[in-house]
Amino acid sequence: MGPIPTLGSRMKLNAKQLRTASDNEAKEATAKKRNPLYLILENVYDTYNIGGLFRLADGLNVEKLYLCGIMETPPNPKIKKSSIGTYKIVPWEHKKSVKEALDDIQSHLLSGEKLLSVAVEQNERSVPYTMVDYTRPTALIVGNETYGVLPQTLDIVDTIAEIPMWGVNKSLNVIVSAAIVSFEAIRKLA
Repeated sequence: MGPIPTLGSRMKLNAKQLRTASDNEAKEATAKKRNPLYLILENVYDTYNIGGLFRLADGLNVEKLYLCGIMETPPNPKIKKSSIGTYKIVPWEHKKSVKEALDDIQSHLLSGEKLLSVAVEQNERSVPYTMVDYTRPTALIVGNETYGVLPQTLDIVDTIAEIPMWGVNKSLNVIVSAAIVSFEAIRKLA
């Protein structure tokens, strides 16, 4: 692959380098402090969306990505292709449920730190995503492309964040929704 370019202490790889990075090169690229943001995907069925969410997770330098419920996981060929290799760089894990993922995150936080869990969904209890107080480690939960976040998951999260929609279409693509809310969270976490 050749020498890996660096920008100060932050490594930057192009798509070809990401796709062809060895396991050792991927580990070297991940050796930096991560942002206290976790992305949790619940029953996301489209493998290209999963790959795109890996790219988003890498772009945000999230702590970890959780794939929950019924969904494909790497090394699925479509995830490999659409993630452009970021599945090798972003720490990830599959869990049966969002509850298991939230429990896992909380168990790894410093003593006394409390996780903020935020479902990105339209709901009668939702608040505008810009009004959420993202000032502590945060887990953003995004759901299935058709049905959204499961009702039982909405019952256990700290808050439900909604992106306003002014057109006829009720929702945005799961990657777009996750990007909008996660960039707001990173801005406030910084």
